[in-house]
Amino acid sequence: MSLKPMIGIRSATTDAELAFIRQMGIEYVEINVREEETTPEALKAFVDRLAQFDLKICNVSCMSLQKNDIIDLNLTEKDGKAVSRDEEIAKFNQFVRNVATIGVGTVSVAWQPTGIKRTAHQVGKYTRGGSSAYCDMAQIDALPDDYPRTYSEEEVWENFEYFLKAITPTCVECGVRIALHPNDPPVPSLCGVGSLIWNMDGYRKAFAMDPAGVVGCKLCVGCWLEGGEAFGDLISDIKEMQAENRIVNIHFRNVSSTIPVFEETLSEDGYANMYEIMKALVESGCDAPISIDHAFKGTPEMGGMVASFAYPTGHMKGMMHAIEIELGKRDH
Repeated sequence: MSLKPMIGIRSATTDAELAFIRQMGIEYVEINVREEETTPEALKAFVDRLAQFDLKICNVSCMSLQKNDIIDLNLTEKDGKAVSRDEEIAKFNQFVRNVATIGVGTVSVAWQPTGIKRTAHQVGKYTRGGSSAYCDMAQIDALPDDYPRTYSEEEVWENFEYFLKAITPTCVECGVRIALHPNDPPVPSLCGVGSLIWNMDGYRKAFAMDPAGVVGCKLCVGCWLEGGEAFGDLISDIKEMQAENRIVNIHFRNVSSTIPVFEETLSEDGYANMYEIMKALVESGCDAPISIDHAFKGTPEMGGMVASFAYPTGHMKGMMHAIEIELGKRDH
């Protein structure tokens, strides 16, 4: 089996865009849905629509469930209203059951109550005139905390363990795994909240809590590269996690440098050798879905955001195919 190139879509993605995605040689998509689109009926409608373009769903994301600060921080009040993490976890469990009805085996989780932090989207030194995400940790560290009090890393881990115990029976019963994304940027604490996964040891800790094998890694190459040596040895980490069947999803992205300051770049313009990273994935036998997670801001006259993913996705596929030929895994 080979890696599965994919692209993320939403319900607003047009038929013309779906046709364009298929014409790029893509067979798999990740759907990002709103809560009201997580019902079995709505998910089945996605399947039927995508089948018209010979596209298959390989992962389902729901932003309000995958980045849920009520669960992540065990909030009891939000926006002046009483809230319950058990009620939110019950929603997540139902989400898992619904996803299982369409035969999809992974759902996204990102323990990022403060979200992904970037300083700006702008034209940078390494972006060839494109508008890309830029991060300067000095500016981010100067921001006020996102919550009235701070949350320690230990507390965040306690909340994750509670969540994991609550969802494991449902995930095992349904045959669904969670694709756990690292914190971005990968620093120990961000805007007053301790990070769950800011280095490889975080993944090892999560896996150790999970003998059932529910937790999978959404291997965000960009986050590893942002963190550099402080995150881990990416090539070695790929081998380690693939040997344990923990890589369930891959984001393929280069950056100009490690934190504290970086720009998101095209694969060939960043500091990392993306060919060697792709080679490690192919050599390991990984067959997970793989996508460009962030592209430059789309130009409306040239097809917008869907078109902006075309070149980096094609570049990624070209590397993958060349390596498969090199390693005797593909004839042509």
